[in-house]
Amino acid sequence: MISRRSAGASALALSCFAFAACDAGVALPGAFSDDPSSDAPSAGGSPSEAAVVGVIATNIPRGGDVQPVDKVVKVSAKDARLTSVTVTSEAGDLPGTLARNGSRWTADELLEPGASYTVRAVAEGANGETIRRTTQFATQALTLDDQTYPSVAPLGGETVGVGMPVVVTFDLPVSDRAAFEKRMEVTATPAQPGAWHWLNDNEVHYRPAKYWKPGTEVSVDVDINGVDAGNGIYGQEDRVVDFEVGDANVYKVDAASYQMEVFSNGELLRTIPITTGKPGFTTRSGTKVIIEKFESKRMNSETVGIPAGSAEAYDIDNVQWAMRVTYSGEFIHAAPWSVGSQGNANVSHGCTGLSTEDAAWLYAMTRRGDVVEYTGTDRPMTFDNGYGDWNMSFNDYRKGSALS
Repeated sequence: MISRRSAGASALALSCFAFAACDAGVALPGAFSDDPSSDAPSAGGSPSEAAVVGVIATNIPRGGDVQPVDKVVKVSAKDARLTSVTVTSEAGDLPGTLARNGSRWTADELLEPGASYTVRAVAEGANGETIRRTTQFATQALTLDDQTYPSVAPLGGETVGVGMPVVVTFDLPVSDRAAFEKRMEVTATPAQPGAWHWLNDNEVHYRPAKYWKPGTEVSVDVDINGVDAGNGIYGQEDRVVDFEVGDANVYKVDAASYQMEVFSNGELLRTIPITTGKPGFTTRSGTKVIIEKFESKRMNSETVGIPAGSAEAYDIDNVQWAMRVTYSGEFIHAAPWSVGSQGNANVSHGCTGLSTEDAAWLYAMTRRGDVVEYTGTDRPMTFDNGYGDWNMSFNDYRKGSALS
């Protein structure tokens, strides 16, 4: 696990004195107390002890119990004003926020596993005396089997098309989706409404209500390090990914007329003759998004369920300018073997075939996230077969949020 950014914990009200488990007490002026059981001076204490007014408390239970990593460390002062709080460990310092009136300090981040922490707090008592307090504790140890790691697409610094969703995948399931979603934020400049949608416990997407505006700058903050995912699993690491949206490239494919219209920022650049899937291999209609690109790719029918040796089998080791639009194997690519059919017949196994020249031209301008809108067939695109996020109204899409 790595150091975390602000966990938003400062929004939680702090009143440690309301908790019976809080580690509270006074300490002698100018000295730290390491023993929580000896915090409060006895009734027969010295005059200097009796003169101390004020108390520092933490929400760390007495007795040295091991703390969970999702603990939000809190320090408070009564009849005193906190002047400084530091929380240190071999895993790094724990940042926090001190209230303006000095009444409380709240950690901005959660804890690292298997670490030893020391809390040092200093306050000024109501009588002007300095009060110091030290509290020590350890956190639970976690293995990789206890932690889920978030992978994020797009990549940091990538420029993508206007249809690109934010895709976060977790290597272990998140059963408490709401707890994670509360800590995941997408900020767009200029601002655009958007929503998260969980496909399953391992994958969640985010899209705006409409295609991204060209030139939008997007920051994704997945702040889940130490967050309880449920079933004994915790977030392993925070991720911050910044990306940019490029030109609005939208390609309109009509399988019934065998044509593709290529638009960029609303301008029609070219109409290209194409071929799509023949009967039995019908190309899906709906909104698709470019997932990945290959200058050259081997295409083998066995990968899409067509056995070798059958009448429809194929194995082409150098398909040029291939751009994937579904997980199930639909691509836009150069198909010089079908040029005679392009513009007048559908003869492919589901892919969209272009001449080599047209495919090279389209490939050069295309980015991951560019939009391809298909019409003209009776076979619908499915939501989870690639980046199918746009095949659902935004009202229905945001119902997939764990916080809806």
